[in-house]
Amino acid sequence: MDAASLLTGLLIGALLATAATLGVVALLSRRRPAEEGLDPLHESLDHLHRLLAGMERARATAHGELREQMGTVGQASSLLRQETAALVTALRTPHVRGRWGEVQLRRVVEVAGLLEHCDFVEQPSGTNDAGAGVRPDLVVTLSDGRQVVVDAKVPFTGYIEAVQAEDVAVRAERIAAHARQLRAHVDALSARRYPTAFRPAAPFTVLFVPSDGFLTTALEAEPGLLEYGFARDVVLATPSTLLALLRTVAYSWRQERLARDADQVLEVGRRLHARLTTLSGHLIRLGSALSSTMTRYNETVGSYEGSVLVAARRFDDLGVSEMPVPTPPPVEATIRTLRPTELPLPGQRPDGVDADRDGTTG
Repeated sequence: MDAASLLTGLLIGALLATAATLGVVALLSRRRPAEEGLDPLHESLDHLHRLLAGMERARATAHGELREQMGTVGQASSLLRQETAALVTALRTPHVRGRWGEVQLRRVVEVAGLLEHCDFVEQPSGTNDAGAGVRPDLVVTLSDGRQVVVDAKVPFTGYIEAVQAEDVAVRAERIAAHARQLRAHVDALSARRYPTAFRPAAPFTVLFVPSDGFLTTALEAEPGLLEYGFARDVVLATPSTLLALLRTVAYSWRQERLARDADQVLEVGRRLHARLTTLSGHLIRLGSALSSTMTRYNETVGSYEGSVLVAARRFDDLGVSEMPVPTPPPVEATIRTLRPTELPLPGQRPDGVDADRDGTTG
């Protein structure tokens, strides 16, 4: 029950109550002509009259608002019908329908995380083994270098007519027509022989259906449609199934990049190890040269003290020189040689001590 009906019922009930009250007043006025006893009743009737007048104004206001809202709803419904009709008309046009499928395919690829011109290429041109030129909507490159061809030009005029049909028999007939159109497109796609135009390529072509409802409705009329496509190397994929496929491809690309980076890290480590080996050889030779130099220096100091300084001190004893000749000290430092170090075993410190025996672990 809406607000207008409720207000009308209340108004009718109030009018009936008013009529009954007036009848009682007339009857009492005949029996009791004294008017001073009717003052409270007059006041009640005045209050009831004001209340009814307020209810009537509220009903009129609510009725006006309801009429305005119904008019707005009617305009929105009319606009929606026009937009829906325009959309259906546009989707009946082949190039508009194809463009919508391409946009849906692009969104699925972006959600999957693939990179343009790196993991996939849109609408590349090629020539199949029969010499005919082909141009699919998308070519996805796998991590091993193979390519997967995707085509998104799917007819679904029968599906639109089935949705618009009000009769059950007409709807069933249009669904069957939609399934036949999709099967005919599978045959046409198989005849284009896309895999031969993009080598190396996977031995199948992905037929992208822009909506899951399109494929589900077609399978109602022809349950073996998927097997029909598999037998002709055509895989029917909806946005959900294609997204799963492309996410698998993106994951394989990430693993390939990680493996390639690991190979580069290994190559850099090998170069660093070779350079450290060369530097260690230089240090060993430099330490040997320093040790030999210190040995020769100490021998020279010993010879200098034993043969030259003895004669020089005679001048000091005779008072010829003002200050004695200083004696050069020998060099007693030792050269540290490079020793090969072993990596500590699990549970040991770098110095080779067992951490459990040392009592430093909790």
